[in-house]
Amino acid sequence: MIDISGQEARLLAIGNLLSKKIQVYAIGGTALMLRGIKNSTLDIDLVFDRINDRIEFMSVLLKLGAKEGDVTLVYGLNKNTPLMLNFDNCRFDMFMNKIVTSTFSDSMKERANQTHEFGNLIIKVADPNDILIMKSATSREKDSEDIVSIINKGQINWDIIVEESKIQVKLGNERAIMNLGEKLETLSNRKLIALPPHLLNQIWKLFGKQIKNNSKK
Repeated sequence: MIDISGQEARLLAIGNLLSKKIQVYAIGGTALMLRGIKNSTLDIDLVFDRINDRIEFMSVLLKLGAKEGDVTLVYGLNKNTPLMLNFDNCRFDMFMNKIVTSTFSDSMKERANQTHEFGNLIIKVADPNDILIMKSATSREKDSEDIVSIINKGQINWDIIVEESKIQVKLGNERAIMNLGEKLETLSNRKLIALPPHLLNQIWKLFGKQIKNNSKK
């Protein structure tokens, strides 16, 4: 587990050793910490655009003493898993645009408008709406807790959530709308979140339309 000050110190150490400027996108708990929504995390999740940037980033982690981790212990045999390196107090998960069942789309990149610089490491922080969508695809309790925190902080635009779910389906993530609806319905039934009227109906109508369109193919 790493807290805010520990995360910043780790990222600065990395940035100071990088030989060039590298831009990455922070997602998951890392993004929530940088946005002041969460105080600690088990893993630092980053998304890369360029393979060579990820290679250089990993070489710096190894210089700092990171050890290789077994990605299957965390992600099983899923596709689009990250490269993984471990420190004693945290784990680095390094993705390439695809994050297991989600795609870090162009619209997600545009919304990542908060920037932090740590030496040569430039971090663009994912928007809370997009973090919610990515976290809705998992069954982990800690992701559900993060979704509750995001919603209860009042940082959600439901129109963005719905539109990005449509984009995810177009990008090949067929379960995006279903995962979102199931997660929100479960948390709402548990009285952990309050949703706008008719939102779930809207999501399930979209899912029904998706099923109908697929049956015509």
